[in-house]
Amino acid sequence: MTTPRKMRIGTFLAGTGSNMAAWRHPDAVADAAINLDYYVDLTKKAEAAKLDFVFFGDGLYISEKSHPNFLNRFEPVTLLAALAMVTSHIGLAATLSTSYSDPYTVARQFATVDHISHGRAGWNIVTSPLEGSALNYSKPTHPEHDLRYRMASEYIKVAKGLWDSWEDDAFTRNKETGEFIDPAKMHRLNHQGEFFSVQGPLNISRSKQGRPVLIQAGASTAGKAFAAEVADAIFATGGSMEDTLAFGRDVRQQA
Repeated sequence: MTTPRKMRIGTFLAGTGSNMAAWRHPDAVADAAINLDYYVDLTKKAEAAKLDFVFFGDGLYISEKSHPNFLNRFEPVTLLAALAMVTSHIGLAATLSTSYSDPYTVARQFATVDHISHGRAGWNIVTSPLEGSALNYSKPTHPEHDLRYRMASEYIKVAKGLWDSWEDDAFTRNKETGEFIDPAKMHRLNHQGEFFSVQGPLNISRSKQGRPVLIQAGASTAGKAFAAEVADAIFATGGSMEDTLAFGRDVRQQA
């Protein structure tokens, strides 16, 4: 007997939407991208409608010609923490770049949101395509495309290792004996790689779901290989049904 498959449905919340001029509509919330009440209302509606997750994009470089939603918007991991406090079931996913952040900090951030939400966090892993991002992070140049994915591959290995710093029952918190942890269940990462050197352990325990759901959206050769390696879910767009099915077959075969 074949086990029925389930479709997981989410929604991408991005201020006033994709249209550059949407904020001018008479009924639009013009400051939607920095309006917490607006996002709380939409997320609660999505949860009530039994959707599986809400998702928030991000970017690290703007100019005067950028989309209005990009010019002035929330840092998404912080937003997830706020939404976790007013929801109870819906998944909460956000974008964060591996090219302009450190694995220890990011592993800690997402582990925190995962704890606050009782295991509902998701991380959309990006490598930052905009060259101007380097100028905001004291970098002389923006890493080229395939190099960014090599960095990201090691980055995720580090993050996963840090999330596994503690076994699930490592924190004994025994008031009678005075034992707060079982030292044998704490694991230092001691990672020495091409791009990162991280000792560990992470200073927060594993969450209810163990680690955040990992999402990826690479469509290039390097991006698809990376997605096949690390992703639990993949954003994919195709110009036709045939192209979309071919994309799916390619990534599944690589995985």
